[in-house]
Amino acid sequence: MSALPRRPKSPPGRPRKSAPPGRARPRRASRRRDPVGALRAVPWRFDLPASLVVFLVALPLCVGVAVASGVPAELGLVTGIVGGLVVGALPGSSLQVSGPAAGLTVLVYEAVQEYGVGALGVLVLATGLLQLAMGALRLGRWFRAMSASVVHGMLAGIGLTLLFGQLYALADRKAPATGPKKIAGLPALLRDAVTGAAAPSAVALGVATLLVLAFWKHLPAKVARAVPAPLAAVGLAAAVTAAADLPVARIRVSGLLDVVRLPERDALGALAGTAGLGTILAFTLIASAETLFSAAAVDRMHHGPRTDYDRELTAQGIGNTLCGLLGALPMTAVIVRSAANVQAGARTKASRVLHGLWLLLFTALLPGVLGLVPLTALAAVLVHAGAKLVPVRRIVGLCREHRGEAAVLAVTAVAIITTDLFEGVLIGIGLAVVKSAWQTSHLQIAVEELPVPAGPPPGPVIGPPPGPAITGATAPAPGGGPLRVRLSGNATFLRLPRLLDALERLPADRPVELDWSGLRHLDHACTVALNTWADQHRARSSAPLAVEPPLPTVA
Repeated sequence: MSALPRRPKSPPGRPRKSAPPGRARPRRASRRRDPVGALRAVPWRFDLPASLVVFLVALPLCVGVAVASGVPAELGLVTGIVGGLVVGALPGSSLQVSGPAAGLTVLVYEAVQEYGVGALGVLVLATGLLQLAMGALRLGRWFRAMSASVVHGMLAGIGLTLLFGQLYALADRKAPATGPKKIAGLPALLRDAVTGAAAPSAVALGVATLLVLAFWKHLPAKVARAVPAPLAAVGLAAAVTAAADLPVARIRVSGLLDVVRLPERDALGALAGTAGLGTILAFTLIASAETLFSAAAVDRMHHGPRTDYDRELTAQGIGNTLCGLLGALPMTAVIVRSAANVQAGARTKASRVLHGLWLLLFTALLPGVLGLVPLTALAAVLVHAGAKLVPVRRIVGLCREHRGEAAVLAVTAVAIITTDLFEGVLIGIGLAVVKSAWQTSHLQIAVEELPVPAGPPPGPVIGPPPGPAITGATAPAPGGGPLRVRLSGNATFLRLPRLLDALERLPADRPVELDWSGLRHLDHACTVALNTWADQHRARSSAPLAVEPPLPTVA
């Protein structure tokens, strides 16, 4: 008989495991992705209600931005659908929601007036291609250099702008074009609302919707968690409007296919001139900046995965390319929708994809259902969302501990309200850079007296005796021993007046030793100023001047 092959021995100290009789050894789990399992892993109880909230917030924004841009309302809805279904499924940011944004309204309106609605698709298509190139070059990461005060100032500015504008829609009035005009018209709007001159049915319904939004969280936890406050408020407003047949304005949406148009060859003429290229560049810079600035703000609102800025920029490029092919509005990430998504409890990107699906279904298949929703109720939802964007607690804390950061936040918010989002953020960043440069350019100037070298007995001393070492720009009394000037810190042009005042007050009849070895940074302006001062001091003084280490030469 032939011997059976022996099994390998188990390692010492580890018993050999064997399968029970009648049961096969279990196989290793497959490493292939299970789409059904991934679908089950989505926290639907969080993302599904959040998607409905974002849908309710996005719907009036899509319609309002399109109308303000001078194009049919359906083009704004097309951009919102692409932002949800396409960009929402792409990698980059998990909770940021994209669609048409108010920051591009003025530029889009001017482009439509100049080139026509037919050329809008070509301009947006070129914008998307340029964003794809920027994402491939990994330029998105540079937008991460953002001050927290600027980000919160951006949120406050957007929230207040949204709040002021939607107060007019709540009273069924047309809002003024600029932020200062909106603020200036609020007293008259309040007077009309109180006296009944501003559509009392719309005002009453909007105020009631605001009260539901504000006090919904105080209901029992089971009720408040089961139905989101915006969904409950809008649903109740629509039911009351239908039951009482209130004379208020409602949403009007027609078919989407009637407005979708591919770019035509005649529209390529918009790319021929410098004005068209400038419009494309402006679209690209503003859309990219608003998207990535919003991503920085959204990342501070949740504890989930952080945004990959380069991938998010690429996703926006894909979305704008598709919007351009459909002739729709340009797309950015919208902080209002994104904040509503986070505050509604979304956990994954499924919420933003579903919000695009609701936009598509309701506008394409059930436009009559949307016709039941009063505009004043949607305006109340946006007023509530805008108020929640203002970081009141953070502003109070900064005013107590960091007044400089509070000033940056306030200036950013005011600049956004008075100009637009892009210019306001640039002003805030500039102020933050100036503030940081001023704080980091600390320069210490210490003037001390050195002991007098031993020598023959001096003659009678006339005048006050030499005093102790001093710090700052006060010169010691003349007639003593050598002086040593120590410079430490950072010598920049911001501190140049103080530096020259201290050096020019040194007496001309005493030896001076300038020691700048403690400087961490010496910029060109200070280098030129020190060389000039040294030459002038040697020319007017009979006492020696020593500079250690030697100053760099300048051209």
